[in-house]
Amino acid sequence: MADVTIKRFFKGDRYLWGLIAFFMLLSLLSVYSSSVSVAYASHHGNTFYFLRSQFIMLMLGLLIIVVTHWIPYIRYMQFATIGLVVAILLLVITLFAGVSINQATRWLEIPVIGLRLQTSDLAKVALVIYLARGLTVYQHELNNFRVVTMKLVVPVGIVCVLIMSENLSTAVMIFMISMIILFIGRIPIKFILAYVGLGVAVVILFASLLLVFKKDNNRVQVWKNRIEARINKENSADANYQANQANIAISTGKIFGKLPGKSTQRNLLPQSNSDFIFAIIVEEYGLFGAVIVIMAYLALMYRGVQIARKCDYAFPALMVLGLTVMIVFQAFLHMMVAVGIAPVTGQTLPMISWGRTSVIVISFALGAMLSVSRVMNARERQERLSEEEQTDKIPA
Repeated sequence: MADVTIKRFFKGDRYLWGLIAFFMLLSLLSVYSSSVSVAYASHHGNTFYFLRSQFIMLMLGLLIIVVTHWIPYIRYMQFATIGLVVAILLLVITLFAGVSINQATRWLEIPVIGLRLQTSDLAKVALVIYLARGLTVYQHELNNFRVVTMKLVVPVGIVCVLIMSENLSTAVMIFMISMIILFIGRIPIKFILAYVGLGVAVVILFASLLLVFKKDNNRVQVWKNRIEARINKENSADANYQANQANIAISTGKIFGKLPGKSTQRNLLPQSNSDFIFAIIVEEYGLFGAVIVIMAYLALMYRGVQIARKCDYAFPALMVLGLTVMIVFQAFLHMMVAVGIAPVTGQTLPMISWGRTSVIVISFALGAMLSVSRVMNARERQERLSEEEQTDKIPA
C-alpha cells in the first residue's frame, strides 16, 4: 500500500529521486555537524538551531519538488518570459531597497514572514528556462548574429549587469552557465567566443571604473583583497583566512576522515555550514566522502542527459540540460573553492549547504526536471501498451 502511494505521488526518474534523498540526508548531517558550535554560541545553547532550520527548508523544498514535477513542462515555456521579467524587476528592487548583509546588498525581505530571498538565485533559474525557450522559438535563426544577440544574449547581459555590482562572482557564473547553454543549443562557436570576449572586457572596464571612482566602496575592497590574496598567497594570511582554514580541514580528513561530528575546523572556518561545507564534509568523511559527493553530482548530470535524450521536442530537452548545467556547475565551483583551485565566490553546495533561497531555487529546478521525466515516462508506457495491444491483435 505504501509503495503504491509513493509511486502515485512521486513520478519521474527514480534515480533522480534517489539522488535528491541522498543530498537531503547528507545536508542534515553536514549542516548539523558544521554549525553545532556556532549554534550553541549564538543561539543561547540551542545546538539544533541550524539543523531545525535546514530540516524545515528541505521539507519545503520537497513540497516544491512534488508540486512542480506535477506541472506540465509546457507551462514553464509559456511563463518563461514573464518569469524572467519578474526576476529582473526583483533585481532592480534589490539594488535600491535590498537588505545588506556582510557589506553586500543581495537580499529582499518578504514582509510578515521575514524570509530573505537572494534575488540573483531566482534570476539564475528564470534565465536558464528563458534561454531554453529562446533557443526553441528561434531554432531556425540561430545563425543570425543579430537575432541571437537581441533575443538571447541581451537578457543575459541585463541580468549579469544588475548582479555584478554586489555579487561579481555570481554574475560571472551566470554568464558562463548561459554560454554553456548557448553552446548546447548549437549557437555558432564564433558567436560564443565574441560574447565571452565582450563579457571579459565589460568586467575589466567595470572593475577599473569602480577602482578609480569608488575606492572606498566595501565591495571594491573585498574584490581587491581577494585578488591580492590570489597573487601573493605567501603574504596574505589574513585576506586568505577562509581558504587557509578550508585547506586545513581538507588536509586533515585524509582517506576516511575524522568521522561524522568530529570536525575541529568548524570552530575556525567562517561560513562552514554554507560556503565551505564541502571542506567540512571532506574533514569528517575523508577522500572517500569527497569522491561520493563528486560522483553524486556526476550521476545527477548523467540522469539529466538521459532525461533530455528521451525528449521529442527541443524545449524540454534544453530546459533539463540547462538546469542540470546550472546545478552541477555551481556544485563543482563550490568544491573548487573549498580545495583552493578557485577564488572565494560565496557559492553554496546545491541541496547540501545551509540556506533558504538556494534550497527553494534548486528544488524548483529539480521539480522541473522531474516534470519532463514524468511526461516522457508516461509517453513510453503508453507506447509500450499500444505495441502490446497491437501484438495481441495479430492472429496466431
